[in-house]
Amino acid sequence: MNAHTNWAAFTSAEPDLAGTVEARFAAFTHHTLATLRRDGSPRTSGLEVRFLLGELWLGMMPDSLKALDLRRDPRFALQANPGDGTGMGGGDVRISGRAVEVDDPGTKDAYVKEVEPPQPFHLFRTELTEVVRTYVEDDRYLVTEVWKPGAPVRTLRRT
Repeated sequence: MNAHTNWAAFTSAEPDLAGTVEARFAAFTHHTLATLRRDGSPRTSGLEVRFLLGELWLGMMPDSLKALDLRRDPRFALQANPGDGTGMGGGDVRISGRAVEVDDPGTKDAYVKEVEPPQPFHLFRTELTEVVRTYVEDDRYLVTEVWKPGAPVRTLRRT
């Protein structure tokens, strides 16, 4: 079993959940990224994400603390912006994995062509280790869908 996979592989394996996750991230521009500081404590930061060219991309300003964190320790957790109030339309969505910095000029150029980010910038592609969606069903059940590479989605329901 693979320990991680990219967005295209996840989309191929679980298209329904992938579509829901992308829609949740598309609903708002800014989301929350958790990285690990030098001392191992968590750091949360705002971030824009892109689903593009079969990858989930994380772009960051030069030498931002979150970029330096990921260079040192690539583990991350990303949570979709829950939006206003308590409605959580589409549920709470989280993605965990490893961020791999991209230095290849061709790859960065293709990203720049689509996104037009401020220059210069750090670009990371992601290797997914877990995707989780939590939502309320029928005002009765708390439903959690959990996907990990190499396994089907597990659905847990609690009252």
